[in-house]
Amino acid sequence: MAQWTSAVGAAQLARLIASQQERPAPPGARKPPAYRTLADGIRLLVLEGRVPVAARLPAERELAVALSLSRTTVAAAYEALRGEGFLESRRGAGSWTAVPAGNPLPARGLEPLPPESLGSMIDLGCAALPAPEPWLTKAVQGALEELPPYAHTHGDYPAGLPALRRMLADRYTERGIPTMPEQIMVTTGAMGAIDAICSLFAGRGERIAVESPSYANILQLMRAAEARLVPVAMGARLGGWDMDVWRQVLRDSAPRLAYVVADFHNPTGALASEDKRRAMVEAARSAGTVLIADETMAELQLDADLVMPRPVCSFDPAGSTVITVGSASKAFWAGMRIGWVRAAPDIIRSLVAARAYADLGTPVLEQLAVNWLMRTGGWAEAVGLRRDQARENRDALVAAVRRELPDWEFEVPRGGLTLWARAGGLSGSRLAEVGERVGVRVPSGPRFGVDGAFEGYVRLPFTVGGPLAEEAAARLAAAARLVGTGAGGSGAEPPRTFVA
Repeated sequence: MAQWTSAVGAAQLARLIASQQERPAPPGARKPPAYRTLADGIRLLVLEGRVPVAARLPAERELAVALSLSRTTVAAAYEALRGEGFLESRRGAGSWTAVPAGNPLPARGLEPLPPESLGSMIDLGCAALPAPEPWLTKAVQGALEELPPYAHTHGDYPAGLPALRRMLADRYTERGIPTMPEQIMVTTGAMGAIDAICSLFAGRGERIAVESPSYANILQLMRAAEARLVPVAMGARLGGWDMDVWRQVLRDSAPRLAYVVADFHNPTGALASEDKRRAMVEAARSAGTVLIADETMAELQLDADLVMPRPVCSFDPAGSTVITVGSASKAFWAGMRIGWVRAAPDIIRSLVAARAYADLGTPVLEQLAVNWLMRTGGWAEAVGLRRDQARENRDALVAAVRRELPDWEFEVPRGGLTLWARAGGLSGSRLAEVGERVGVRVPSGPRFGVDGAFEGYVRLPFTVGGPLAEEAAARLAAAARLVGTGAGGSGAEPPRTFVA
């Protein structure tokens, strides 16, 4: 049985290698042999996640033709990669990418810091902002006023409160996607929604295609369910999705599910165009794959002149391919654990039926609070406050990082809550480890990849602004200096699992 879960064609790999920016060699340094340059280029693509782990590489002869190199050069590069643990091969199955044992893997899964620790540590681990007051208090007060009739019932609503289901359905209809309440299930956050979907559609050993990088907690959820993750590399820029690659992966791997964050992708901030959304739905439908569209960040557009593309589900009018997941956690407050699923009525019925063996339902008071916000206009006001705060934080953080860490590379997203930064050739895992010693917590890039990719990256959320953003960047620069000089110590702690 083959050990690879996706494949990279010769022409595609040649384009990726050509896209790498070659760094100038130090004065007097000798140019490495061609095989070494090729091996280093492929190794870097794997560590950055642009070529997924467990991706089958082209045959030596095919790649030699695509790169205009000799087959001997390609064979030597493959042999060097095998020796370093970045390539595995078996006669008859070909060669596929790997990450060697002992290579730096996710250094830390950052659970939220307890409030009492925030005075000494700047927490860039969780992409979550404080509640947009006074709207949280108003929503809870409004919910308490509406609670008495529900208190006379058993309180279990597996599909969600009828009033909130109707409200969410109407909001989709207003966005141009006719929706009935029977197409909505309210869940305990987006994580609860995706957990329910994976349990229904993807049993143990089933393939799930995921963006690479992708949202760390979802990847961990799917691993815990013993799904087989098939990473699909994101493009190098904020355009994000290479549809030729997606079509190939869906066709070759035939995954049961695919998970995408088309709206201000976590962690890169990328926003998929309408053409790419349409193509994604068509590719999933052709492959028989159910597409999970995570809209958690969809309302967090930060640039006023940005015209948002239509939702992914608008390109699936029959509702047979796309399941949409939404949440109050990013647009409003992470402590408001309300999420929802929009899908075809038969899928909703199956999800609701399965819930009898899970959590039975979502807390009534929180559902009433979200319904109150959406009914009264408080939701729009609160989301407006959230956008203003995230925009100010983004601009402050970007300016501070550019000043303190001028060799770090990133593109500024037009929405969402996260900045995906290439850390100037340093190890993201080492930065995460050393950063805590100097008072700043960041999640390393491998938290967002499959099997150790993205070692050279960190994710920076828009959760601090003003002088605190400047101090965070200064502490990151101090950590970078320690890592760069080798003064940061050694060893990484075992990975934990939470990155919001």
